[in-house]
Amino acid sequence: MLQEYDLWLTNPYFDEQTREELRAISSSEQEIEDRFYRDLEFGTGGMRGLIGAGTNRINKYVIRRATAGLAAYISRFGEQAKRQGVVISYDSRHFSREFAQESALILSSYGIKAYLFQDLRPTPELSFAVRDLKAIAGIMVTASHNPPQYNGYKVYWEDGGQIPPDRAEDILQSIAAITDITQIQPLDLAEAASRGLFQEIGEEVDSRYLERIKSLVINSDLIKEMGSRCKILFSPLHGTGNMPIRRALNELGFNQVVVVPEQEKPDPDFSTVKSPNPEDPAAFKLALELAKTENPDVIIATDPDADRIGVVVKDGSGDYRFLTGNQTGVLLTYYILSQLQANGRLPDNGVVVKTIVTTDLVLNIARDFNIEVEQTLTGFKFIGEKIYEYEHTGDKVFLFGFEESYGYLAGTFVRDKDAVCAAVLIAEAAAFYKSRGRTLYSVLEELWSKYGYYQEALHNITLEGKNGREKTDFLMQQIRLQDIAEFAGFKVSRKEDYLNGIGFELSSGEKYPLTLPKSNVISFRLLTGGYVVFRPSGTEPKAKIYISLTGSNPEETTKAILAVKTEVLGFVDRILEQYK
Repeated sequence: MLQEYDLWLTNPYFDEQTREELRAISSSEQEIEDRFYRDLEFGTGGMRGLIGAGTNRINKYVIRRATAGLAAYISRFGEQAKRQGVVISYDSRHFSREFAQESALILSSYGIKAYLFQDLRPTPELSFAVRDLKAIAGIMVTASHNPPQYNGYKVYWEDGGQIPPDRAEDILQSIAAITDITQIQPLDLAEAASRGLFQEIGEEVDSRYLERIKSLVINSDLIKEMGSRCKILFSPLHGTGNMPIRRALNELGFNQVVVVPEQEKPDPDFSTVKSPNPEDPAAFKLALELAKTENPDVIIATDPDADRIGVVVKDGSGDYRFLTGNQTGVLLTYYILSQLQANGRLPDNGVVVKTIVTTDLVLNIARDFNIEVEQTLTGFKFIGEKIYEYEHTGDKVFLFGFEESYGYLAGTFVRDKDAVCAAVLIAEAAAFYKSRGRTLYSVLEELWSKYGYYQEALHNITLEGKNGREKTDFLMQQIRLQDIAEFAGFKVSRKEDYLNGIGFELSSGEKYPLTLPKSNVISFRLLTGGYVVFRPSGTEPKAKIYISLTGSNPEETTKAILAVKTEVLGFVDRILEQYK
């Protein structure tokens, strides 16, 4: 660790700004250890970390090493793969453009063509561009909805989806094989361009992407009628969503779109919010202030890389209500299925895909339309894999996919969650129901009345520092060993351990195999419906706890969720107290 610190501190390969930053921490053994005790972890979610100098931070040198490892991996596939190239995009964060260009020029140094967006673009457009340009891979520089001191690096493969675990492991091994970081040198930009190894892209890809987005609309004539009557208030939260969402809505005929002016422009400090996360109601503070004068039908906000979207809608009394990620997903599923059916376009072999921690309410809705619901592990890459599977087998038609963490996708031209797509569908649904004198919230209430009230909660336990991962692993292993029969009076019917691939039926004692890939997830399914699920985050130093319950009304279910959460957190605290 100290040897690595000394290398970064003294070797002229590292720029003066980096060495100055490291000199400033020379008296803090704890800070040196935190920055150098490991390499920033690379997995299926790529890398994400604090910006700064060190191997356990994100900086241009860590980016260079990761890209060199990716380049060496791509090179195994031969000259054709290198000619196909890699598409690179980035969001509005600190150093995003620099990290993106460093990645491009490292790829060029390996003889791999790099397509770099000339300005910031959203993650879903990167996914689209990989397939549109027939590239072998893609890189997205983003830390999603994390605070401004973070940045990250995600890798996509030629199908447009994030890399799955086996490919991530192969790339990690390729990165690990690079033991001398000072030997990694980017190609000069002018030389890369002259050799045809560097190309900027922009409007031509934008146009093709947005045409496909607009093709998802089901009732285009209705938008022409309602576009001037349905008002949408939008905040890109200083990120990449501003241009594509406004352009898509405008070209479709929504001419009553108001943007929160303080949050319109890119800002790497995200200065108007504590965190640029549309899952957090606090991110809507300025939008709700503006709503007092603008009186919109729906308020939407997207995170910095525009793959997640949050929604606020009016209830029957005219007050604004925050929708959870599950509620938005349920509304969009119902709108898509009902309108495809009404237009005679609902396929017999259609399928909706959700993750195992996403609301089960969608199962009841889809059943009424004779539509299958498939479940995947947590992470939109697994939904992307299902789309790829359906295209190759031809036995199912993908209609919609979503996850509880505010990610949605219709269409198959993107293989990741897409807030641009979701914004268009939310606007269309709002306009459709307004044309019938209804709101999105009234439709949600109708679904609850018909199918039962479902409520979900997520709790994150942050375990940072050198021992954070060890604590998380210890917690998961101890939960795995527990025989839990109930949570706050809600009896457990099944325990499913996805790491070992085994389910256990409590009433009969019967064991059964799980069909999903192995993953460090433990799920307790409840007798009355719902679940308690534990898993470590793939991108952050957190253990995640998902709770879902069903009840007859919001008040009763909220009270029950709180009781279960209190018991679960007490259980977790007792386990962590045993960690040595």
